[in-house]
Amino acid sequence: MLDIIKDTLIDSIKLFPFLFITFIIIEYIEHKVGNKSNEKLKNSKFGVIIGSFLGTFPQCGFGASAVNLYITRIISLGTLIAIFLSTSDEMLPVLIANHASFSLIVKILLVKIIIGIICGLLIDSIIKPTKANKHEHYEICEHEHCNCEHSIIKSSLKHTFSILIFIIIITFILNYAMTFISEKTLKSLFYSNSVLGPIFSSLIGLIPNCSASVLITQLYIDNIISFGTTISGLLSGSGVALLVLFKQNKNIKENIMILLIIYIIAVISGIILNII
Repeated sequence: MLDIIKDTLIDSIKLFPFLFITFIIIEYIEHKVGNKSNEKLKNSKFGVIIGSFLGTFPQCGFGASAVNLYITRIISLGTLIAIFLSTSDEMLPVLIANHASFSLIVKILLVKIIIGIICGLLIDSIIKPTKANKHEHYEICEHEHCNCEHSIIKSSLKHTFSILIFIIIITFILNYAMTFISEKTLKSLFYSNSVLGPIFSSLIGLIPNCSASVLITQLYIDNIISFGTTISGLLSGSGVALLVLFKQNKNIKENIMILLIIYIIAVISGIILNII
């Protein structure tokens, strides 16, 4: 139990700087930057490219930060998806700890970045804002009545701690639940039917916990799953970013749509890579 509490606190506290800086940026844009500048930033194709590269940074901090940037309409849906797909969470530390070759690390990161960019740009070109929500702008400060006009720092801290408390509670529950699921049981899913590997791997990746990326990466290192199946799980695995999405975004239908888009992309990508 002590280890579960320790891991929960460490995983959650790592998100603090990402969330805090993001809220400062959001509130600055909300109060200092005009709507026209905001629209240019949201519609920029560079957002998808930059987001895909930033997402590969270890941990899920950028994914969690991207959620808040998206619901305030500072970045596009394609950029959000690109960041989610390229997010590496604990993959990189696990690979390094197992002395994986530099070429393997670069290959996995590049595949995730390329898929993120292609899918992000494609989504932005297909899914256009409707007239009803084209200028929709969810203001966190207005929603939570934080009086940010007096102090952006205090307001950002309030938003950050509000999310962190939620993440700590849910992460603890997930960490505790994972103790009842043996690694042997999860491995059996891949042994039973290798054809369905990407489907199972993508489902495991959706678990909003760092243990998902650790397990999938370790299974690949132990030669239990294929490269394509590994990529499937790592594409859908964005850590606690999904928790932040369902906590912050009040549009449940949109959240489910985003979840399905990520899952479908992860499965299809894994199947294609396995065939190749």
